[in-house]
Amino acid sequence: MLHFKPSKMSLALLSSGLMALSATSFAAEEAKSQEEKAEEAVEVIQVKGFRKSLVESINLKRYSSSVVEAISAEDIGKLPDSSIAESIARLPGLAAQRIDGRASKVSIRGFGENESGTTLNGREQVSIGDNRGVEFDLYPSEIMSGVTVYKTPNASLEGEGIAGVIDLQTIKPLSQDDRVIQFNGTYEKTSFEKLNPNGDDDGLKGTFFYMDQFADDTLGVAFAYTTMTSPNQEKRWNSWGYPEFEYSDGSQGSILGGAKPFVRSSTLERDSAMLVIEAAPRDDLKMTFDALYVDFLDTKILRGIEVPFAWGQGSISPDSVTIDADTGFITSATTQGQRALVRNDYEERDAELMSFGFNTNWAVNDNWTLDFDASYSKVERDVYSVESYAGTGRGDNRGVADDIGYTFDSGNTGAKFTHGLDYSDYNLIQLGGPLSWGWSGALNDKYGVTGTEYENQLQDGFINTPTIDDELMSLKFAASQDIDSDFISAITYGVAYREREKTKKSEGYFMTLSSFSYPDNTGMLSVPEQYRLGTANLDFIGMGDMIAYDTMGLINDGYYDLLQESLTDPKHATKSWTVNEKVMSAFAQAELATEIAGMPVTGNLGVRYVYTEQSSQGSAFNTIDGLVVAEPTDVSHDYHHFLPSLNLSMQIDDSQTLRFGAAKTISRARLDEMNASFNATYNQQPDSEGNYWSVSGGNPALEPKEAIGIDLSYENYFSAEGYFAVALFHKDLQNWIFDGSYAVDMTGIADPATGELPATTTGTGNGKVNGGDGTLWGYELSATLPFNMVHESLDGFGIIASYTGIESDMKDQNDNDYELPGLSDSITSATFYYDKNGFSARASMRKRGAFKGDVYGLGFDTVQVDIMGETIWDAQIGYDFGEGGFESLEGLSIFLQGYNLTEEPFTSLQGDNALQVRDYQDYGSTYLLGFSYKM
Repeated sequence: MLHFKPSKMSLALLSSGLMALSATSFAAEEAKSQEEKAEEAVEVIQVKGFRKSLVESINLKRYSSSVVEAISAEDIGKLPDSSIAESIARLPGLAAQRIDGRASKVSIRGFGENESGTTLNGREQVSIGDNRGVEFDLYPSEIMSGVTVYKTPNASLEGEGIAGVIDLQTIKPLSQDDRVIQFNGTYEKTSFEKLNPNGDDDGLKGTFFYMDQFADDTLGVAFAYTTMTSPNQEKRWNSWGYPEFEYSDGSQGSILGGAKPFVRSSTLERDSAMLVIEAAPRDDLKMTFDALYVDFLDTKILRGIEVPFAWGQGSISPDSVTIDADTGFITSATTQGQRALVRNDYEERDAELMSFGFNTNWAVNDNWTLDFDASYSKVERDVYSVESYAGTGRGDNRGVADDIGYTFDSGNTGAKFTHGLDYSDYNLIQLGGPLSWGWSGALNDKYGVTGTEYENQLQDGFINTPTIDDELMSLKFAASQDIDSDFISAITYGVAYREREKTKKSEGYFMTLSSFSYPDNTGMLSVPEQYRLGTANLDFIGMGDMIAYDTMGLINDGYYDLLQESLTDPKHATKSWTVNEKVMSAFAQAELATEIAGMPVTGNLGVRYVYTEQSSQGSAFNTIDGLVVAEPTDVSHDYHHFLPSLNLSMQIDDSQTLRFGAAKTISRARLDEMNASFNATYNQQPDSEGNYWSVSGGNPALEPKEAIGIDLSYENYFSAEGYFAVALFHKDLQNWIFDGSYAVDMTGIADPATGELPATTTGTGNGKVNGGDGTLWGYELSATLPFNMVHESLDGFGIIASYTGIESDMKDQNDNDYELPGLSDSITSATFYYDKNGFSARASMRKRGAFKGDVYGLGFDTVQVDIMGETIWDAQIGYDFGEGGFESLEGLSIFLQGYNLTEEPFTSLQGDNALQVRDYQDYGSTYLLGFSYKM
């Protein structure tokens, strides 16, 4: 039987720090088993600080049985970036999408966040969004020890995703040697001064960490607590849209429909606690309990002026129009007699996450090991988003109108306005709805204005209050047996069960001034003195100063009455649902160890069977006499998949490795697309399918998207601190999800007008359907080059770089071309570093091409937009006094970081015309000054 014995160099690399390994990585367990041999055989290579974390990350990649990328923290609380998403986005083939200035959503090799799985210590996690994609700013980097990204799966991996699986890891106290007591502190400052008078432009972050081992190193405890207030500010151009029209000569043109620019001041408050208890009462038994608690509050203050243009009541002066000759787009114009809407908005996004896990590993004998794992995670998210309106008079035709002009430039920054009114004048700009919004029969009836001149003019503001509850429980039992064979070293097999339930509730409320009464008091209300906060400046769009007031103070003190929008608008019933998934799986995996042409070949071959029962509860509704009438629904569906996987690694010599991976993978449908809430309409004439009922909403019968992936890579580990790799990947995509129609069982449901049953028992559903296929392929080039390879005088200097090129050919079920969300055709990252004798400096760049991404639209609906490519530069310098030779300051380090140093904006477009900017978001830069003291 072949017994592969690694070289001394291999052992030395392993001994330099394979500690932060995922419990799900069998390759990592093999690496750890070699560590004791390494200590006896060779002198350990000693590097510290950032270079130590590089060595550990390289070793994780080198000795994994799958194709992976990894990040290892220098120390607890010292991941390379302040955000996990920032760190992950620097890995080869990965990119981040910024939300409100923070890297939050991560795509892998051209696939959006909904096509990848995220696990914590190998266990799937809940999310605070409407769907499955995890927003990484929920997870504090300060209490993570590392991250592993699996680009090729194995049968034992619990996470699911066509793109891959991202595993976040907490520390294992028995893997460390000594007691650690550590304090970290950071001061954060934005480059913008306060954009809102009651906003924040600076914040603080602190972390306490304790870890120790007891009872002759058979019991280990790690505890971390971190608290932070992190500011974020933004100047944003946001358009309503660009209506198209036809010129007199028959050519096509477009114009600005309206705009909603504003300044935003946000503060993210997050308190997090982590506890890990690890016990090894016997040599053959290890038990681990881990818990994570996160209390998350993101508060936003937004002020701006909403300007209707082509979709407003003003008249556009022909003499003011400038037309772009190439596109027919009107780049400048003036509207006369237009009333603008002044907004003082406030938003809270409040989330609470709890995650618990317990694992027991028992070595029954020398050849047989049992593993049991149980976990539970839950998140609750509440959004309270307020729009408060002010203007010169109620409705479209009262109050002082303005002549407003706009001019677009060629820099994709949106437009600048000219105006005549003073929007900072509290006597002119008063509380109330200056546009005829609020078309609700219930609202009109409440105030007795139906049929009067004030009908549909009582929306003085609006509140959105969507909530999310996401709960997940999982169990896993596995066994591993060593095998005496020339080809197989071990067999692992097991079963797993998980159940997830996610509930979304949607509601909105019309705000009307409590002082309004018809016909006695129908006007606006001057902002009371005690709620006035001064002004906010909108010079970046040319609108000067505007009034700023305390919106929440006015609401809390009873200045507004509220009325549910769901009384007359069915959209909240469509967006309220529960989805439940019960997933049962069984897997078997053989660990391979053999030789081909005298070269060691290792890897795994396995298969995973997955059976899913999914159900959804919602509402089927119609609108009768202007009011929404709903009936509960409960729809179930089940399906199963066989998911084979193969990973092979051939060691050409001590430094060169050739890898091959092939697997079938799945990505489950978005939860908001598979819900059972429908809007049902009975038509007197049948449609093309012969059905009388027309149904729109979710589709609970959606099944996962599927892919067969092939990976081939060459890796050369030419140094303890360096490597280069070339990778090719190809995925055959099937069963994708597109807009379409499907049959709905309407048995026994009668015509609501006559009570008679229709001739057919089915209805035509309009929503998401499975169908269409395509391919995605690409290549990756990655390298870490320490400059001491060039000359010893350059020891400490180095560069980490990667480039990924991606192409796809995707068709929907009607054979139309389709662009995958999250796909940038190129992704580049580079980090230049120096790390020696306690001093460290890094400059990092990440660049991605244009892509389609999800953002929040009206009513917190998720909408897809065209996002322009971006290049972001960050930098950090730091000094560790102990490593610098100051014994009296041993354990103390300081650092200064700067993010988005070139102030790269976030820009999205609407339509094919590059001048039609939907969003231009300028976040400025962010600076952090901090310290860490380790006892």
